[in-house]
Amino acid sequence: MLSVENADNPAETGELLRQRRRHGMRHPELAVDGAMSLWKALAAVFPTGREQRYGVHRATNITNALPKSAQPGATKVMRELHNAESRAPAENATEAFATTCGTKQPMAVAKIADDLEGLLALYDFPAEHWVHLRTTNPVESTFSTMRLRTQATRGAGSPAAALAMVVKLVESAQARRRAITGAHLVPLVRAGACFENGILVERPEAVAA
Repeated sequence: MLSVENADNPAETGELLRQRRRHGMRHPELAVDGAMSLWKALAAVFPTGREQRYGVHRATNITNALPKSAQPGATKVMRELHNAESRAPAENATEAFATTCGTKQPMAVAKIADDLEGLLALYDFPAEHWVHLRTTNPVESTFSTMRLRTQATRGAGSPAAALAMVVKLVESAQARRRAITGAHLVPLVRAGACFENGILVERPEAVAA
């Protein structure tokens, strides 16, 4: 799984992914982010990687584009999409929103419908992993710490000092970061096991056969 924060430039993001590939990174099964440049770069460098849209960012983008009278309904459906325990309730919430707001707010409905597969991709992965797939906070919080430290020191002074600061801050954040829930299921995902609503339905041996 791959999470990229502030990936605003497709060329730079593509080069980052190519560097990771040269250093041995395998294709990600799922990439989590909200930036369009990541999806373009991912399609070029790791075309088999799937996309998981970051629901919180997407909800903000959608509601901000709506008049205030329509924002509560959009916020509700995005919250239901983000917290649904399976794919069906999430799809039902989207259909209800389309029925209620489709005539008055077709653009909002289209924004959700167009991203629906990306918003619901996590349901094809272990339920234990959903807590990680629903957020990019681990990488965002680390970058936020770096920005705060850089602002406090008014710059890192030199490239070497900047690199040393980044490494130390990442090491410090890593020491406090929670371990991956369901880590034992990662090899199954990488081996091609199938999950439906977070539950294993096909083992790698069956896939290979």
